[in-house]
Amino acid sequence: MKRTFLSVCLATTLLAGSVSPARAGLSLQDLLGGQNPGTSPVQNAEASSMSVPTLAPMLKKAMPGVVNIAVKAKVTAQMQGNPFNDPDNPLFNDPMFRRFFHFQFPQQQDNQPQEQEVQGAGSGVIVDAEKGYVLTNSHVVHDAEEIYVITDDKRKLKAEVVGTDPETDIAVIKVKEDHLSQIPFGNSDDLQIGDFVVAIGNPFGLSHTVTSGIVSALGRSGLGIEGYEDFIQTDAAINPGNSGGALVNLRGELIGINTAIFSRSGGSMGIGFAIPANMAKAVMNQLIANGEVRRGHMGIHIQDITPDIADALGMDVLKGALVADVIKDSPAEKAGIKTGDIVLKFNGEELKDASDLKNRVGLTHLGDKAVLDILRDGHPMSLTVKVEKFDFGSEEAEISGVEMFKGAKVSALRSDHPLSGKVEGVQVTDVEAGSPAWQAGLKKDDVILSANQVPVKTPQDLENIAQKVDQNRGLLLNIRRGDGALFLVIK
Repeated sequence: MKRTFLSVCLATTLLAGSVSPARAGLSLQDLLGGQNPGTSPVQNAEASSMSVPTLAPMLKKAMPGVVNIAVKAKVTAQMQGNPFNDPDNPLFNDPMFRRFFHFQFPQQQDNQPQEQEVQGAGSGVIVDAEKGYVLTNSHVVHDAEEIYVITDDKRKLKAEVVGTDPETDIAVIKVKEDHLSQIPFGNSDDLQIGDFVVAIGNPFGLSHTVTSGIVSALGRSGLGIEGYEDFIQTDAAINPGNSGGALVNLRGELIGINTAIFSRSGGSMGIGFAIPANMAKAVMNQLIANGEVRRGHMGIHIQDITPDIADALGMDVLKGALVADVIKDSPAEKAGIKTGDIVLKFNGEELKDASDLKNRVGLTHLGDKAVLDILRDGHPMSLTVKVEKFDFGSEEAEISGVEMFKGAKVSALRSDHPLSGKVEGVQVTDVEAGSPAWQAGLKKDDVILSANQVPVKTPQDLENIAQKVDQNRGLLLNIRRGDGALFLVIK
């Protein structure tokens, strides 16, 4: 019943778009594809053939702009099942939250790290046919030694990486070829819940598969997928292999890059996520210009405004970001921002929540100035803050003289970490594959709360405890990872 209802809505929408402005409604003849109810289908077959609602004209233009991406890479992994199914993240369990880019690893009998050559497949979108730029997901081409792009007309083209940004899961690759077709960017800020969308990609290696649906939700964040999240949620069927593929509107404009699904089985369950095109475009421009995204900060800890906080502050709406702390000597402090301020707008654009502010600051070029509309003690005001590369005292460091921490790097908890302002601890900034910390299960962006049940607030605290530990017994670490917590033992 649901499928039937959706198809009728789609037909109605498309037909409404094809009539003249003077016609406000649709007749029964319109809904029957131009067929007169009083005549037989045979008599009207030829006449109705041109009025049957279809996405075909749009797809003929859009589909050549979507490509299949094949990669070869060497990775080091502990071979106990698929390393891309992270059992420590609750979203990966039940229901399981999966990426589309599936590597196939042979099973191993031991738990020792092994270097394996793997092959993977994903999708990409040609966004500049003249220069050969292709937009895809960072995880599709991460650590790839060889990348090939297969076009709609079966050409296999060697590609090179222009730049990747794991924080948003966006990457730009480039091919040298003529006669390419690109998909134009749409404005993802114009999307509304209920808008029809179409996903184009290569699920399970089935090239140029098309599915359709609607925008189910906007501004999804807090899913633990990327550092900067503002996902479009859609019920268009998306499956493994769609990573990096296009989400387009009914005009064939790119409004999202498919990146993840929420699934119990690994297949589509009607909950898919795409990176908004405006965010992808901003990241792409920096990757093309600099080879990386150079992010700045203002130097504030922020949080969402809960109903209780709004009531206490006398606010009628739950929008904006509450400043929980201002870091000393930061750009924010210099601009006059104070703890307790409520940031309502960023450069004139209303903010939905704290994640919205974080995303906008993260995509602002270093050195640019931003105008913040804030509410302080019930009084509105505007302040101008320069977005800078600010040193928050979070330099990366190694735990020296401790073998068990060889290959791992830590820092003080950085202000842009999702747990900043919520917990005190030491942030893991890097874990080398195959290292003792890696084998114990420590991961980048973990926050170490305590070592052998002693709280740690700085890398020096952790080093002092680790240097006194019996290497054979190991070091017990209490870890915060996303919304979960766990204990690990490093030896």
